[in-house]
Amino acid sequence: MLKVAMLSKWHVHAPEYARRLSEMDDVQLTVVWDEIPERGEKWAKDLGVDFEPDLDRLLARDDVDAVCIDTPTNMHKEVMIKAAKAKKHIYTEKVMCLNVKDCDEVIKAIEENNVIFTISFPQRAWPKFLFIKKAIEDGVLGDVTVLRCRNCHDGALAGWLPDYWYDPETTGGGAMMDLGAHPMYLSAWMLGNPKRISSTFCNLTGHQVEDNTISTIEFENGAIAVSETSLVSPMCPQIFEVYGTKGVILCEDNSIRIKTKETAEKLENGWVVPKLPEALPHPTRQWVDSILYGKEVRYGVKEARMLTALMENAYIADREKREVQF
Repeated sequence: MLKVAMLSKWHVHAPEYARRLSEMDDVQLTVVWDEIPERGEKWAKDLGVDFEPDLDRLLARDDVDAVCIDTPTNMHKEVMIKAAKAKKHIYTEKVMCLNVKDCDEVIKAIEENNVIFTISFPQRAWPKFLFIKKAIEDGVLGDVTVLRCRNCHDGALAGWLPDYWYDPETTGGGAMMDLGAHPMYLSAWMLGNPKRISSTFCNLTGHQVEDNTISTIEFENGAIAVSETSLVSPMCPQIFEVYGTKGVILCEDNSIRIKTKETAEKLENGWVVPKLPEALPHPTRQWVDSILYGKEVRYGVKEARMLTALMENAYIADREKREVQF
């Protein structure tokens, strides 16, 4: 039985992670801590677990094997290092830290204390992206030339995100830093190491952080990724397109189709709806499986550090109005 503490209800996904973990037969939620004690105390009561206002005391408890971290992003470094030094396994909401230097300090603590670390990259478990990743690896599309990912909603426009979501000090950024993480980590997973990046971030709603963004990234293999995200885009499907020298894959939400030189020769219009693989378990389940049963860590410190590197340089590129080299 893995005994898990929930650290903060700040992030909008925290209730989802608590629900997923509480529904697992081999997991027990034991205690809550929150940087806002009143919020944490209420959440602990809702979950039917203890509330501990002192993080150090929580990390010293015998009934805490692991922690699920949903604190403000600017608190990640301090909380993760404390958790790692207490030898508590770590699951965290994205991003790992706001800069690579802080990531490296966290990674040092994690590795020195043999802690299992998993970051929330849920879209890497989705069938359509597993199919696209394998198609790229198998050379079905030839050499990838362009990858475009658009991941948007209207949270800022419609006002359904919490007010603190727009605080640059605690969040580190707006649309790109949170929702834009998905296009960023998917691009790096599929294309490899980035070489240079440029960005244009805009603000339509008057908040202190950006709500409409685009970054373009050249990777070492010569492919270009276009990473788009927005908090002011109602009715916007998730778009994912991959273009290569031998074929193309187009996705709109859950609709996916592929055309290659081979299918173009055999079929009238060349398009094929592929059979997709099974989804992988949600990252929370993968984390538990890694800790209890020694299964593969797919979204670990290396992947988390890469996401932070992309984000840090994307923000530098926009702020300084220049291209940034990795």
